[in-house]
Amino acid sequence: MAFFRTASLPEPAGIIEGKGVFLRPPTMADFDEWAALREQSRAFLTPWEPTWPMDDLTRGAFRRRLRRYAEDQRADQSYAFLIFRSADRALVGGLTLANVRRGVAQAGSIGYWMGAPFARRGFMSAAVRALVPHAFSALRLHRLEAACIPTNTASMRLLESCGFQREGYARRYLCINGLWQDHLLYARLKDDPPPD
Repeated sequence: MAFFRTASLPEPAGIIEGKGVFLRPPTMADFDEWAALREQSRAFLTPWEPTWPMDDLTRGAFRRRLRRYAEDQRADQSYAFLIFRSADRALVGGLTLANVRRGVAQAGSIGYWMGAPFARRGFMSAAVRALVPHAFSALRLHRLEAACIPTNTASMRLLESCGFQREGYARRYLCINGLWQDHLLYARLKDDPPPD
């Protein structure tokens, strides 16, 4: 299987520019803004995310999160980004390309969250559309996958507008908000036509 692995690991992600947004890996300097946005958005995010640990919004937990992100990126397993509005550099959300599989798969899974004040303004669509070419070119992936709860119509519309196709239904796929929940499975291939 080694012949499917590239000669060297992908370069660390820098800034990825999108339409009205940019993505970059989080740093400790982002903690205050990140914690404030997550706390402000807690009720909005809770139905769609795993249960938050009690210390999730503490500086120590954020520091541990950053260490895990760095380890995962060095191992070519996961790439975490924060999303910022280009106009004023305000933090609006986060996007992660996780579960990177090399060998014969050359695939990864995307997950995302948007701060409540910035939802339904096109920022996440712009962020996903910016990440896709980066994943296919710089990271040399062949397939991007995503999953969403069937009642999350906003996420379904987002994925479909970004060129992801629904491929299946996974029963009790992920533990979200303390419950094993069914998910719709989506994917986009490197050679799929770009979305309109």
